[in-house]
Amino acid sequence: MTHLNQETTVPAETDESEQRKNGLYGQVSIELAENMRQGWADTERHDLQPLALSAYTARRRAELSARFPGELLVIPAGVARIRANDTAYPFRPSSDYVYLTGDQSPDAVLVLEPTQSGGHRAVAFMRPRSDRESGEFWLDYHGELWDGRRNSLTENGKLLGLPCADVRTLAERLDSATGPIRLLRGYDAGVDASLADKATVGQDDEFRVVLSEMRLVKDEFEIADLRFACEATALGFEDVVRTLRASAPTSERLIEGTFWTRARIEGNDVGYASICAAGPHATTLHWVRNDGEARPGDLLLLDAGVETRNLYTADVTRTLPVDGRFTPIQRKVYEAVHAAQEAGIAAVKPGAAYRDFHDAAQRVLTEHLAAWGLFRDRSAEEAYRLGLQRRWTLAGTGHMLGLDVHDCAKARTEMYVDGTLKPGMVLTVEPGIYFQTDDLTVPEEYRGIGVRIEDDILVTEEGNENLSAGLPREANEVEAWMARLRP
Repeated sequence: MTHLNQETTVPAETDESEQRKNGLYGQVSIELAENMRQGWADTERHDLQPLALSAYTARRRAELSARFPGELLVIPAGVARIRANDTAYPFRPSSDYVYLTGDQSPDAVLVLEPTQSGGHRAVAFMRPRSDRESGEFWLDYHGELWDGRRNSLTENGKLLGLPCADVRTLAERLDSATGPIRLLRGYDAGVDASLADKATVGQDDEFRVVLSEMRLVKDEFEIADLRFACEATALGFEDVVRTLRASAPTSERLIEGTFWTRARIEGNDVGYASICAAGPHATTLHWVRNDGEARPGDLLLLDAGVETRNLYTADVTRTLPVDGRFTPIQRKVYEAVHAAQEAGIAAVKPGAAYRDFHDAAQRVLTEHLAAWGLFRDRSAEEAYRLGLQRRWTLAGTGHMLGLDVHDCAKARTEMYVDGTLKPGMVLTVEPGIYFQTDDLTVPEEYRGIGVRIEDDILVTEEGNENLSAGLPREANEVEAWMARLRP
């Protein structure tokens, strides 16, 4: 950063990597630079209290410390990703960094330094306030007059309940590091490069697995946040129903935007790209183009979730008749999927195998498909053994949920899909049937129908709790709910 004196002018952009080739201002006069240095009030906040989340993140860091005694642990938040030229995507920090700090700052890095007495000292290396003496706060394209005020290191220390240091000192700290080091790779290329010859990929992969498995069982804070995410998501679904027109097409993009507006009002954003799939688009499991229309007589498969301001996301799907009433064939398929979901949810309980809910739901779907004659001369049992139902069900019946929509993805198989359900785990149960428009193996009346019903289920000591139960699932209840919401 260029320092000002009485004999020079300074460039309007002080970092060559940030300069705009065709910027309208080339130089800053000494008088303007001096003017910008003066007359600013002290905005430091002195009465801050730790965030409620800080007590939980401290426990999580203590658990992580106990897993890796004597090792330096490095967890970056990540950096902003370029969308086009100098325009970045909205920043979203790495989930493991958020889990251990509660912070959402770009460029930050959590470091757990081993101590001689055992355990670790946690330090969050972060960007400090923009320097006003040097002019960084307005000359740097990402200074505070451009991007907004950020907390001071002292403020962040109070809020997060852990020491904070200037991230610009981190490189020196990592250069001097000795002994075993574990790094969460892939989020900050600069940190990765600094530790290239000190941290091993194999050990770092193990580190990522442990971080993922720590998140399998949610604490009270996480469960409350997921419950709120589901409640906010229910409001978004109600907004969409009010938007659907019973006698004219409704744009899938309008549906997407309607839900997104609710997500931004209630939380941070959507937790994933919303699937607003109308008519035959509903047979594409990850339909996120959302460039079609929901026409009266069609089904709308809406798979969407609000991400809270603490970054926990809901993941809910409802399949709705656009004009408010299921046709007989739509109801037939819908009720089969609903029966399968009921069986899947009933199988979610502590001590059950994780796979039980999937098997229960898939068996019900297979029985319905067999009853409709789709396996020709094969029984439902034989079809299930051979996996023939997957032509029309395709996907697994659910996944873990939390900070990531597909949470804990790096956990060991024996701890996840081959594991056992425990109280505090949260997972989705989402069976579906998808009949493609060009599938000649099914009667024509089925073609182009796609149905999925998805809810977010908390494993409790007694069984389970449906966190998204505020949205109706049974066909008659769906129709009555839509009728109440529409004029």
